[in-house]
Amino acid sequence: MKVIIVGGGQVGSYIASLLISNGNEIRIIEHREKNYHKLERELPPETIIFGHGCDPVVLEKAGIASADVVAAVSADDEINLVVSTLAKMEFGVPRVVARVNNPKNAWLYNSGMGVDIGLNQADLMAHFVVEEMDLEEMLTLMKLKRGDYSIVQIKVGQNAKAANIIVKDLSIPKETVLIAITRNDTLLIPKGDTQILVDDDILALTNDASRKVLSEMFS
Repeated sequence: MKVIIVGGGQVGSYIASLLISNGNEIRIIEHREKNYHKLERELPPETIIFGHGCDPVVLEKAGIASADVVAAVSADDEINLVVSTLAKMEFGVPRVVARVNNPKNAWLYNSGMGVDIGLNQADLMAHFVVEEMDLEEMLTLMKLKRGDYSIVQIKVGQNAKAANIIVKDLSIPKETVLIAITRNDTLLIPKGDTQILVDDDILALTNDASRKVLSEMFS
């Protein structure tokens, strides 16, 4: 997968490192010299582009014409929205993810501005603070705006039915997608032959009707 990241601060550099370690093709755009030089010390030189993500010429240099995803994660909402609009409307990028810095601006992060997913950090933090564990070990990380779907995190229990079973042999509900598995600080993308182990943290997209099934399977 080819991903262009606009914003080379702590968030952007971490995302880039994570995606590179999982075999993705990355280009990260940064216009601040201090951050750019920091990226030079942390990432492969061919992945870093000096310039402004709001500049179509810089985006073209990064290869936006063939990008699968653009992630606008700068610390400036205005920049993130401009990048999102250009990526979607001008270059037709299939997936645009944008970081919301000021919660008051969250309403602007919509399809009309080219945003497929707006990540509101304050909203996520609020969920962590007030959301209680439901169905024993399942934590709701994000409620999606459309329908009854949520992104949930669930830890595989000692006596879980899914423990030591490979993914393709699990009776996962049709309305559920396993997004990722965190194991010993390593992020794994679940495949058919991936074995589920005790203490794995499972990240899944599911609907309300399937949550109980997941809890019974992994808890």
